[in-house]
Amino acid sequence: MLNEEVNMTGCGRTDTGVHAREFYAHFDRKQPLESPRELAFRLNAFLPGDIVVYNIFEVPPDFHARFDALSRTYKYYISKQKDPFKAGQSYYYHAPLDVNKMKKACNFLFDYSDFTSFSKLHTQTKTNNCNIFEAYWEEIDNMLVFTIKADRFLRNMVRAIVGTLLEIGKEKLEVVDMPHIIEAKDRSKAGFSVPAEGLFLEHIDYDFPG
Repeated sequence: MLNEEVNMTGCGRTDTGVHAREFYAHFDRKQPLESPRELAFRLNAFLPGDIVVYNIFEVPPDFHARFDALSRTYKYYISKQKDPFKAGQSYYYHAPLDVNKMKKACNFLFDYSDFTSFSKLHTQTKTNNCNIFEAYWEEIDNMLVFTIKADRFLRNMVRAIVGTLLEIGKEKLEVVDMPHIIEAKDRSKAGFSVPAEGLFLEHIDYDFPG
């Protein structure tokens, strides 16, 4: 379409099966695009049904879709009632949960920056430190929704945090166990990883209007 080789750089990666409502990628080319809207239309004409290009716009020459992100927001969706329209896009869990305990346990996340206990083992990251800005549960109709926003995330981090909070909601763990789990810096001390299909990358913040 552009009559030149194009190398795309995405804003990050997720586990297989995780969804993204918002995802950015950048590419360089020799000449400005004459019609970004037309290019987006043509791309959508042959992309598969589960991928859509919403917009193409110009950014500064030194912009990097991954490293210039200020924060990312993920949401995890739990369906408390079997719903065929949410199949593949939520985790169906119908057993009773003490959501108040899960909400209280969230508050401990703001007291720490090293989240090794929620990281996939043997990754190549230089640090397991993350700054969490938001973390909370909402009950919406028959859904439980966990929202978390941070400057960066570790592999499997959100799914491991949600699984640990579910263990607290099931009363297999106590609220006061949460800080001990984080301080242990040991993945085996935390809860299970919830299925990937309930996780969505919802939003990415940059310092320019996009």
